[in-house]
Amino acid sequence: MTDKTELPKTFDPAAIEAKWYPHWEGTNAFRPERPGAEPYTIVNPPPNVTGSLHIGHALDNTLQDIMIRYERLRGKDALWVVGTDHAGIATQMVVERQLEAKQDKRTNYSREDFVQKVWEWKEESGGAITRQLRRLGCSMDWSREQFTMDPHFSKAVLKVFVDLYNQGLIYRDKRLVNWDPKLKTAISDLEVETREVQGHFWHFRYPLADGVTLDDGRDHIVVATTRPETMLADMAVAVNGADPRYQSVIGKFVELPITGRRIRIVADDHADPELGSGAVKITPGHDFNDFEVGRRAGIAASDMLNMFDAEARVVQTADGLIPAEFIGVDRFDARKLVVERMKALGRLVPHVVTAKDGEVTEHDAEPRTIQTPYGDRGGVVIEPWLTDQWYVDAKTLAQPAIEAVKTGVIEIVPKSWEKTYFHWMDNIQPWCVSRQLWWGHRIPAWEGPPVEWLDFSKAVNERGHDPKAPLPMFVAETEDEAIEQARAFYTANGRLEGKALSVIADGEAGLNQDHDQVTVRLRRDPDVLDTWFSSALWPFATLGWPDAAPAPFVPSEVEGRGETVVQGPSTALGTNGEGAPGTSLLAKHYPNDLLISGFDILFFWDARMAMMGTHFMGQAPWKRLYLHGLVRAADGAKMSKSKGNTVDPLGLIDSYGADALRFFMAAMESQGRDIKMDERRVEGYRNFATKLWNASRFCQANGIGASSSVAAPAATLAVNRWIIGEVVETVAALDKALADLRFDAAANAIYHFVWDQFCDWYLELIKPVLSAESDAGEPSETRAVAGWVLDQILVMLHPFMPFITEELWHALGERSGDLIVAQWPAPQAEVNAAAKAEIEWVVKLVSDIRSARVEVNVKPSEKLLLGVANSNPANDALIERNRDVVMRLGRLSMFTWDAVPVEGSLVISHAEATYLLPVADFIDIAAEKARLSKALEAVSKEAKSLEGRLSNPAFVEKAKPEAVEKARADHADKSAEAERLAAALARLG
Repeated sequence: MTDKTELPKTFDPAAIEAKWYPHWEGTNAFRPERPGAEPYTIVNPPPNVTGSLHIGHALDNTLQDIMIRYERLRGKDALWVVGTDHAGIATQMVVERQLEAKQDKRTNYSREDFVQKVWEWKEESGGAITRQLRRLGCSMDWSREQFTMDPHFSKAVLKVFVDLYNQGLIYRDKRLVNWDPKLKTAISDLEVETREVQGHFWHFRYPLADGVTLDDGRDHIVVATTRPETMLADMAVAVNGADPRYQSVIGKFVELPITGRRIRIVADDHADPELGSGAVKITPGHDFNDFEVGRRAGIAASDMLNMFDAEARVVQTADGLIPAEFIGVDRFDARKLVVERMKALGRLVPHVVTAKDGEVTEHDAEPRTIQTPYGDRGGVVIEPWLTDQWYVDAKTLAQPAIEAVKTGVIEIVPKSWEKTYFHWMDNIQPWCVSRQLWWGHRIPAWEGPPVEWLDFSKAVNERGHDPKAPLPMFVAETEDEAIEQARAFYTANGRLEGKALSVIADGEAGLNQDHDQVTVRLRRDPDVLDTWFSSALWPFATLGWPDAAPAPFVPSEVEGRGETVVQGPSTALGTNGEGAPGTSLLAKHYPNDLLISGFDILFFWDARMAMMGTHFMGQAPWKRLYLHGLVRAADGAKMSKSKGNTVDPLGLIDSYGADALRFFMAAMESQGRDIKMDERRVEGYRNFATKLWNASRFCQANGIGASSSVAAPAATLAVNRWIIGEVVETVAALDKALADLRFDAAANAIYHFVWDQFCDWYLELIKPVLSAESDAGEPSETRAVAGWVLDQILVMLHPFMPFITEELWHALGERSGDLIVAQWPAPQAEVNAAAKAEIEWVVKLVSDIRSARVEVNVKPSEKLLLGVANSNPANDALIERNRDVVMRLGRLSMFTWDAVPVEGSLVISHAEATYLLPVADFIDIAAEKARLSKALEAVSKEAKSLEGRLSNPAFVEKAKPEAVEKARADHADKSAEAERLAAALARLG
């Protein structure tokens, strides 16, 4: 695609996008073969295989693509790793819903058959988002597309689990989890959304046991709760040790109504003497705070009472004290039943309300707005539930990741996020990594029977086993390895009394025996791993680990210090031909250069990648971490489907083109601040693309085409020397902005160069040269410079607007290759100060003339005389050299150095001269003064009013942030308008 073609009159983004993306992908342009080039690597946050492109994806992937295209143009071996996440819960739900639509369900199938159905769905319907990323123009290396359930990736996941287990960093524990009773699985904090729900606060009297009373004579303690049903599993009442009301009863007991359970009164700072009665009921098996209070009180997790099954229905507790009428009852029905029973027992403390007229009424509970956790997928209230799960010792793994940021090995941008990162990592809790699903990486752990059962020196009824003791667990990457572990374990620890031992894995833990043969049966853990566990390996498992060796550390002595430092990586490893001979993809591209992600997954993904990377690779996974903000609705509200304020990026692409949406994202992204969606701005950037299109058509029509030089052409005309200098400055501004990850500054630099300097001024300034209307210079020089500048624009703009730039690149002339793999600008020129000053003088004078005319409503068709006063020889020389262009662009009839009366003229002060535009013959001076004065008075009044609001602390502190921001923007607009009107009045004298 290198033939020069005449550009159509109309810019059609859809046709261009449909043309170029398949071409790029088909020519392997997204990963050009550059074995000896410096690597540059980004991995994308893998979207859910069930997902579709949302506005957050559009932002995230646009920023990544800008950096990849930029570094590719700079000659680097730019690799953007792409793939999708298997999304355990989301994907299983999609397939289950499909079954339900056919009056079918998951449990009608074996686990293996259901998983096969998921794979079938994935092949037929999964990965729609990858097609949508192509529409956005993402130049990802699709030839190496990854999926977190691919065999090579699954191998890495299993190895990490087994290695961490063998290192004591993964273990089984009984703790509280966020349990979704609809999905019947534990979920992560990220999958919990908090909603405000109108609920109630009940107060109950718990009677003191053994005849004990409080100092004030009461025989009970009052506790309050929003979840009365959990009292069926209460195990303590907590009071503050410093609360004088309860000093005498700490260590004593209360006897719970309904169950009759005796529970101890414990001292704990969790109880706040200032809140309610100062006494708190403790249900450690069903509340996260209570769990910690219970542990501090000496209650082991294995002894904590559980009163719910997986569907949040009441089950009997271990002590058997819940009355039969509650068993099998849904949690919310149990709530009503508990309140009824407590009221009947006289243990409910009524909520007393006194009306304005003095009337007193009693209610069972106090109305309260309660922050309630919901599962974002199941859509039901989440239940804190005590279960046995697999946990990662995140605190240990976090330490090297913390040091990596502290020492600057990882740079977090914006730096303000470091404090948040350290706070979370310093206080990190054990990470629950098991999920009760069928789809996902199945945990590689097999459970066997108690070793006591293999003591054949005793009778069967003497081979006891503590039911609370954990069963033997065999963790291995394969079933065969687990069987070998079990065989060695039971041979060493059993009392086989000469019996032969065999081990099989057949689904249930147990054993069979006959006279001379014992068969141990192993049960594989049915759970799968949390999706975030596998995605934490993304920076290195996608590059071939563990099959490919990581880049090794090469120690060397630092001269004069005797210290060992890390130098490398070495290129001596690897066999897959990536990079230099013998260098693996992993060795060349790990660590990655940059990670771009939303701040909302800093802890769930970014921090966990930092932990896994530093632990398994010995190096942090990336050098820089850029955290961008959220895309919000136009009014600043968070987007959500429930609010109906979401924006479909594909709809925006259909309306305005991918280039316009991409440029909007870049221009609005300012170091992690949230972005307000503004469709008018997207439309404005489509207009920007159209302006470039039309400018290119003008160039094409005037014999300006592709340049054959990377370096700037020779130039003698001031206008050409000026525009070359503007290219030099724009390249420097872009390089600095992208090095600093200031996407807004980069977009602003190229936007203003294209729109202002090139389209609005340069092309206008060179028209006389191109049309031979003057003898101002040779057209050949100007055509060469203009073609070169337009080429530089296409290259500089390409990372932001890849489609239109590639189309124009080929339309303007013969090319040896595609723009996507062209060379980043290297002008090999300097800014010419004299030329810059001269053209800026012209631009400023013409701009002032145009503004002055518009402000007093002089018709564009009227040509005005321009009088020059207070000038000097140097200024006169400038005028003479640029007389024709100033007259043409300023719509002037002539310059004159003769005296022009100030009265009835517009006065313009510029450089070292004063210019007078007589307008009395074209407008009513008095009327214009009156109009301007009236407008100035009105806008000044509005500006003053807004200033008063903004200087009022009550408004700034109490008003909604978006209201304050709007007031500031309005004040700035009104103030600027007042300045403009005042200047216009001053010009009229």
